[in-house]
Amino acid sequence: MLSDRLIRMIEQHAEELTRALVENLQSNPRTASYHQLSWKAIHDRTHNVYKNLGLWLSSKAEDDIEAAYTELGKEREVEGIPLSEVVYALTLTKYHLRDYIRAAGLIDSAVDLYQALELQRVLGQFYDKAIYYTVRAYERAANHKEAAGAVKRAR
Repeated sequence: MLSDRLIRMIEQHAEELTRALVENLQSNPRTASYHQLSWKAIHDRTHNVYKNLGLWLSSKAEDDIEAAYTELGKEREVEGIPLSEVVYALTLTKYHLRDYIRAAGLIDSAVDLYQALELQRVLGQFYDKAIYYTVRAYERAANHKEAAGAVKRAR
């Protein structure tokens, strides 16, 4: 059973979590290409996930995850963000959540600890799927662009 209290707390503090993540993405040397993206572009996508975390995790609708992260993969490829940085950005997003769960101070009993661990497990699965669909879409977009370029050169 996931801790509704932890999920609600994350959703209520979505703006704070988002601001910290955007600052990290725009200053981290491993995400140098994100330094050129607008604060708003990074903020809006991240805030949406944090703000609606309960929906993302409770619906378990893989189609929704696939659609959202397929779009992200295509966008980042078009923007020219290296795939390694895209994956690292998603990993940082997960790390920010994990660290917040640890620091939230809501773990007072063995049951709370179990629920926090369960939430981290489910978050891990969510982000594993998000990374997969992002990478797949990114690669498809890159391959499509490469194929289109080859056709142009052949003419």
